[in-house]
Amino acid sequence: MIEAPPVLTIRTSMRRPSEAQIAAFQGVPTGFVVDALLGGGALSSSIQPIGGGRDVRCVAAGPALTADCGAADVLATFAALKFIQAGDVVVSAFAAHSGCAAAGDRLVGMMKNSGAAGFVTDGPVRDYDGIVPVGLPVWCSGLTPASPHMTGPGSVGFPVQIGGQEVETGDMIVADRDGVVVVPYERLDDVIGNLKRIRQLEEALDADVAAGLKIPAWVDAFLASDKTVRKD
Repeated sequence: MIEAPPVLTIRTSMRRPSEAQIAAFQGVPTGFVVDALLGGGALSSSIQPIGGGRDVRCVAAGPALTADCGAADVLATFAALKFIQAGDVVVSAFAAHSGCAAAGDRLVGMMKNSGAAGFVTDGPVRDYDGIVPVGLPVWCSGLTPASPHMTGPGSVGFPVQIGGQEVETGDMIVADRDGVVVVPYERLDDVIGNLKRIRQLEEALDADVAAGLKIPAWVDAFLASDKTVRKD
């Protein structure tokens, strides 16, 4: 006989980056973070800022608090409200289900009231006109008026699969209008170190482009190398 799973499972110990680590990602573009991760970390482009970021300023960087809901259910996200710490980004795995909403304006409002810095889900949300005045940055797969269930099973604090990436509570989420990036907890210090170099390179290239750069030197060198063949 197969036993029914528990309705909710809550992780008792949840890791969290240091305040210094969290601060290091504030105001950093997602593109810089992906480059510092050597090209990895980005969630699927199907997860976008709500409304394209037109009406809500969709910028956030904070520790992930995960809720694994499964398709069409939001019980775990409601349970996660109890465990939000100031600055957390709630990451709700909805099994990429598109048939109903993964959150509405009241749930988003309660996240904001609890101190969340953002909300990320691989499902759609509802109540756009209500979410906008809440002001919490939201990344989702779209909009729908359809209501979800709230019966479970679900879990809070455990690793989730979302947008082609694994996200665990305590990983850093960095998100803006370009999308969402996850930085694994174990790689935070390495990525922070890489970000300094990436920022310097980007700023130098920005200055060169502003000064009129047309073709990077490496392109000319590549075209002149034995890696390029010219044919009629």
